[in-house]
Amino acid sequence: MIFVTVGTHEQQFNRLVECIDNLKEKGIIQEEVIIQTGFSTYEPRYCKWSKLFPYQEMVNNVADARIVITHGGPSSFIMPLQIGKIPVVIPRQKQFDEHINNHQVDFANAVANRQGNIIVVEQIESLEDTILRYDDIVQAMPTNIKSNNLKFCQDFDELVDSLMKK
Repeated sequence: MIFVTVGTHEQQFNRLVECIDNLKEKGIIQEEVIIQTGFSTYEPRYCKWSKLFPYQEMVNNVADARIVITHGGPSSFIMPLQIGKIPVVIPRQKQFDEHINNHQVDFANAVANRQGNIIVVEQIESLEDTILRYDDIVQAMPTNIKSNNLKFCQDFDELVDSLMKK
């Protein structure tokens, strides 16, 4: 199963929701897909979806998923890391009216560069390849990052502190 979450930010993330639905429609994604669509206006036709899920259902979906795809909000990609998953992170971008600026792009790339435990996809056209090659991408990642939650959380705290001082 693939679980997709766009978080609770009040702007749409149709670009991601529609891309996943199209991949499912074309049969590129063969497994079940569940999407938390938030404030997106696009309603999936080929995937199970809900605007929001109760917290425990979110945790269960993340735990049950083979692949977790999230927006660039920290709490959305930290949960999969805490459960031992390597999330695919699609940062929201200002140019698509998905957020007020590109801080998710900057933040997700900073985490990926410093921690190496998330897969960042900025160009939605690359998502298909990332999904198809997900297992190989994760296998190629250094093994010491796959269950490094404590170090990640410590380094994450330091990163947030340093960003807040700027």
